[in-house]
Amino acid sequence: MATTAVIRWLLVALLVVFSIQEVRSGASNHKYKPDDEVPIYANKVGPFHNPSETYRFYDLPLCLPAHLKEKTEALGEVLNGDRLVSAPYKLQFMRDKDSEIVCRRKLTKDEVSKLRKAVAKDYYFQMYYDDLPFWGFLGKVEKDKTDPNEEKYYLFKHLHFEIHYNKDRVIEINAKADPNAVVDLTDDKEVEVEFLYTVKWKDTNVTYESRMEKYSQTSSQPHHLEIHWFSIINSCVTVLLLTGFLATILLRVLKNDFVKYAHDEEAADEQEETGWKYIHGDVFRYPKYKSLFAAALGSGTQLFSLALSIFGLALVGVFYPYNRGALFTALVVIYALTSGFAGYTAASFYHQLEGTNWVRNLLLTGCLFCGPLFLTFCFLNTVAIAYTATAALPFGTIVVIVLIWTLVTLPLLVLGGVAGKNSKAEFQAPVRTTKYPRDIPSLPWYRQTIPQMAMAGFLPFSAIYIELYYIFASVWGHRIYTIYSILFIVFIILLIVTAFITVALTYFQLAAEDHEWWWRSFLCGGSTGVFIFGYCLYYYYERSDMSGFMQTSFFFGYMACICYGFFLMLGTVGFRAALFFVRHIYRSIKCE
Repeated sequence: MATTAVIRWLLVALLVVFSIQEVRSGASNHKYKPDDEVPIYANKVGPFHNPSETYRFYDLPLCLPAHLKEKTEALGEVLNGDRLVSAPYKLQFMRDKDSEIVCRRKLTKDEVSKLRKAVAKDYYFQMYYDDLPFWGFLGKVEKDKTDPNEEKYYLFKHLHFEIHYNKDRVIEINAKADPNAVVDLTDDKEVEVEFLYTVKWKDTNVTYESRMEKYSQTSSQPHHLEIHWFSIINSCVTVLLLTGFLATILLRVLKNDFVKYAHDEEAADEQEETGWKYIHGDVFRYPKYKSLFAAALGSGTQLFSLALSIFGLALVGVFYPYNRGALFTALVVIYALTSGFAGYTAASFYHQLEGTNWVRNLLLTGCLFCGPLFLTFCFLNTVAIAYTATAALPFGTIVVIVLIWTLVTLPLLVLGGVAGKNSKAEFQAPVRTTKYPRDIPSLPWYRQTIPQMAMAGFLPFSAIYIELYYIFASVWGHRIYTIYSILFIVFIILLIVTAFITVALTYFQLAAEDHEWWWRSFLCGGSTGVFIFGYCLYYYYERSDMSGFMQTSFFFGYMACICYGFFLMLGTVGFRAALFFVRHIYRSIKCE
């Protein structure tokens, strides 16, 4: 009943959240009559190659509307850095305009210098017209015709809007700057500018229901799909080879082991005691730092349920292009609602390991992932405030997040912990544990933890690295990623490979009579997160043009948190697979 109630509240909360999430226009039904005012909002500006470094539109000395009005935004939009304000343009429905004046403005030397720096950094702007996003650049840089070593900086002053409509609906909007209508910003001197705009309306047969499809077409083009399917095939081949190899080796080796261990006692006594059977009295000995271990399993279980929930919402079409605020809202809400899973898993497993200080265990579970994330956020938010960027969260938004954590996350964590503590489940060990642990024989260097983690993480990473580029280019760039079905297949493959490689390494560890496999299996399973962070370094320096302290801080700060989350989640998957395997093999033999 409790589980049913949690699921019901989760569904209700998600419906409420996403019913108010979409960027709304002034018209509730998006239907207009000729000359009706269609809402247009200016969102933000920033360097094209630094997606996290965005600023308010009117931080630059541009034309202001007669009545400046800020749009009320949802939680996800604020987290995404969106700050919508009324734009200076008037684009009435089906009314063409030719060289309409926006404003006349005299730019001071400081304003010219500010705009020149923006043009030099390839600043772009983003606006919304009837909930349709569109972009444009502020200016251009050209080589000086008289001196090729010098550069000239120009600001665009004439914007051309091309708007497509179908009956009483707006279908598409494009904005292009006139490359010949420019203002020279090369020298620090006062400049008078007359900003203009032209509007052309065109009829189209595209329906209102399919008007957002053009934003996802880039990721669905044939050559992109071929690469994605190549990624899938590469991953599937990796899985088949790995599982085939492991199944052949392990089944053959285990069969021989079972035959050998099934001999009578006299035959067994004559043999040298080696192999995994002879550490049966130690293999289920509880690990060191069992409170931390249980907390890691709890956090990993919560992140795994969060990932599955996000994939579920993505596959049903919630995260359509440029509704990216919905993703941030979903992450916050679902993480809060799944904290009960973390509390229950951690407290239940800690209870099975005969732990007593369950309060400390719960606090550790609540802080294991949120703690580093909170510290990273505090640092990055301070950096964003220093840069006056839109990534800096307003005080009200921070209060909302703190209230969600205090009123939802923490109570559910405690409730889950109490339920886990009071559960009657006992640790299922098929063999008894001896009083004193056996000594672990000296092992070669490649059987130590770090080399084993390197071997364990390489194969799962090789199955996903092709798809990683497209994800990075979407999150830290301007590409659009909408093929969530392929991403989900890659995620499943990642889980399978992680489980299989962890099981294999656990078997080889036990065969070497090393019975301390608990932490090893968790670290080997989670080592893919370390490889993903290594890919972050490669992507930043080799595949992107990001630069500057703020963008670098945001990229590595938040990617470190994401990779840490993958470490906890995949570590949990690896340990669960290893635990299932170890229980199975020791249940299959008779031990004294």
